[in-house]
Amino acid sequence: MYSRTSSRLSSCVVLLFAVGLVLSLSGCGFLMHQESSGPTPAQAQRVVKTASSQMGKKYRLGGASPSKGFDCSGLVYWAYQKNGFKVPRVTKDQARAGRAVSRNQLRPGDIVVFRTSRSPRGLHTGIYAGDGTFIHSPRAGQRVRKESLEIKYWKSKLITARRIIR
Repeated sequence: MYSRTSSRLSSCVVLLFAVGLVLSLSGCGFLMHQESSGPTPAQAQRVVKTASSQMGKKYRLGGASPSKGFDCSGLVYWAYQKNGFKVPRVTKDQARAGRAVSRNQLRPGDIVVFRTSRSPRGLHTGIYAGDGTFIHSPRAGQRVRKESLEIKYWKSKLITARRIIR
């Protein structure tokens, strides 16, 4: 009799522990996803939609408008500006703007920053679009496009992500 009660008690304790663990983990995940310092979905989607509207535009060094084309930081600057947010114009300043967020906390609208070379001008920025993708203006001869952060090149070059909208 004692062993049967003990066995049931042990099973109940294990079950309660498992349920508690699942609830606590799902609660943590929910809180991380609903972080109050991040952009609201509407704000984030507007920035991403604005940047997306320029896909196919030619790269232009120093460009920050649809009529002239975009360099990487010009696209980021323009998309935020069109939605009422101030972002620095230059890549090195965009790499320090807002606050840092880890790769696993990326949200649409965050600025992604890559180290593409060791030179002082070796930084590249884009706008995280969700689902592991970002929108950017790559380089001369290229056009604004969406790419995956899982591409080996970009994955190895990502150095930080910045959250502007709080």
